[in-house]
Amino acid sequence: MKKIIIVGFAILAVSTSGALAKGKAKPKAAPAAAAAPTMTNPLLSNVSAADKALYKKNKHDSGIK
Repeated sequence: MKKIIIVGFAILAVSTSGALAKGKAKPKAAPAAAAAPTMTNPLLSNVSAADKALYKKNKHDSGIK
C-alpha cells in the first residue's frame, strides 16, 4: 500500500516538473519586422475590375452586406 502511494507521488512529481520548468523560462524575443517577408497569393491578387464588380453585385443580390 505504501509503495503504491510513493510511486504515485513520484509519477506526479515527474509529470509536473516539466510544466513548472517551462513556466519559469525566459520569453523569446520577437523577431524583427523586416525579417518576415510578405507573401501574396497569386491566385487572389490577379483579379480584374470586372470580376470585382461582378462579385460585389452578386453579394448585393444575395443579401450579404
